[in-house]
Amino acid sequence: MPQIKVLMAEDEPEVLEIMSKKVSACGYTVITARDGQEAWDKIQQESPDVIVLDLVMPRQNGFEVLRRLRERPSSGRWQPVIIVSAKRELEDMKAGYELEADHYITKPCQAEDILKSIRLMIHLIPQHKQASLEEGDNAA
Repeated sequence: MPQIKVLMAEDEPEVLEIMSKKVSACGYTVITARDGQEAWDKIQQESPDVIVLDLVMPRQNGFEVLRRLRERPSSGRWQPVIIVSAKRELEDMKAGYELEADHYITKPCQAEDILKSIRLMIHLIPQHKQASLEEGDNAA
């Protein structure tokens, strides 16, 4: 089974280090980014399987990264996005889901909350692949 790559985008170095270690300890390959532009660059270069995205970051906020990700031409591959943010307002959560975030976790949170969400997204990847194949069959 191929190694699962998880992109962790977080501008607070201590939080990024702790979360990266926890995710890595579960056997995932962790790619880190400290701002939105770096996250976008690594999404394009590394093609992570799961993206964990903070909203408030320098150079490009998480909403902008998510918008760009969802607007690019489809590769037929689902890349789930988990937002982890201190933004707790309903409007922020709604905006995240409108941009097709797959999960929204508010800070402060426990590492296990993020790990559970990552595991869920990984579990759903094969189902999304199957649905994508079925859509392709129906379009033909």
